[in-house]
Amino acid sequence: MFTGRGMAVVGGALLLWLGARTIGAPDLHVVAVGLLVLAPFAAALVRWRQHDLTLTRRLSTRRGFPGSRVRVDLEVRNAGRMNTSVLLLEDRLPPSLGRAARAVLTGIPPRGRQTVSYSVACRTRGRYFIGPLLAHVSDPFDLSRRRIEFPGRQELVVYPEVEDLRSPRDLVGGIGSGESTARQLFRTGDEFYTMRHYETGDDLRRIHWRSTARTGELMIRQDEAARRAMAVLFLDTRARSLGGRPEAFERGVSAAASIGSHYVQAGFSLRLATPDLLPHSMSREEFLEILAVVSTTRTRLLSPSLLRLRGQAVAGATLIVVTHLLLPEEIPALTGATSGYGPRVAILVYPQDPDDLPAERRAEIQAWAHSARTSLARAGWDVVLLSPRRRLADVWQQRATNAPRTAASSF
Repeated sequence: MFTGRGMAVVGGALLLWLGARTIGAPDLHVVAVGLLVLAPFAAALVRWRQHDLTLTRRLSTRRGFPGSRVRVDLEVRNAGRMNTSVLLLEDRLPPSLGRAARAVLTGIPPRGRQTVSYSVACRTRGRYFIGPLLAHVSDPFDLSRRRIEFPGRQELVVYPEVEDLRSPRDLVGGIGSGESTARQLFRTGDEFYTMRHYETGDDLRRIHWRSTARTGELMIRQDEAARRAMAVLFLDTRARSLGGRPEAFERGVSAAASIGSHYVQAGFSLRLATPDLLPHSMSREEFLEILAVVSTTRTRLLSPSLLRLRGQAVAGATLIVVTHLLLPEEIPALTGATSGYGPRVAILVYPQDPDDLPAERRAEIQAWAHSARTSLARAGWDVVLLSPRRRLADVWQQRATNAPRTAASSF
């Protein structure tokens, strides 16, 4: 098919031919005819030249975090017996990752290959597919093009934002009864139960060098006490809860990812639950994989989900609940259905940032938050109030500092 340049050449040649006929200029007539012949000749050349091309797409990583960049390498190999003409590559991307990536390759010799690279900025969590790739084959004058599609696609998963909480001992211990667990978990003795592979964020002092030398991979000492410790994290994904406000929902998912990651790195066995997901143990990668694609649910009531949590309660296990500012009728359901756990932490996310609200509405929502916090604190919960635009890491140190003075921290 003709390109814009090809259509312009044909249109210009016709006008030139008419002008040559009008003024009677033979030389101009020859030029016009030559241009008219050149365009279809270029189209025939592109159509006649068959290209035997193969594509290999490589991603520097298939798992990333918001703010990171992923390098994509495109290797095009010419398996034919002739040089290729100029190739215009267009790799399709989801809108969340940006515009389609474009690159130009000069002629590739027979059995030769060329590689081009571009980078993708990870912006929001989710599962994305890169591709398919379109290769536009053109003639040397770019008058005509033929499209070749490579249908293969590569998956890219963007995890939720995971913040660095710099007080993991305070986090995993909670307030009161959880501190003994933290002391067991971070003891410095040499006795250990088993070993596991190193994960990013693990304490380098816990590397077992003999096992590392034997296996060729970094191995971490797994204490028996840490092996027994368990944390259950419940993320409230109801549309009438966090799901009703996209900004609040994303903040809740990020908070869950941050807290859960620190529990796993501390050696806890982590279980994740949502209104649609029963609690079950998982690794940090599986945990982040689920949170990367978690979405809102139509479930309206909180009680059925809490009853499932109670049915799988393990004595001494830490419970973390990430939800909205609880309604008065939801607080007894939460405290009653989760009584079988040990330390309990509630992350209550504001539907909107209070600073953005009118004075009357701000006072109303702060009174609502104070009531929910006080009721849960009296029932033995460690309560955190988090606004949608506030980073958890920015206020965690403040919480750790204020913990000896108050049983509930406000964010």
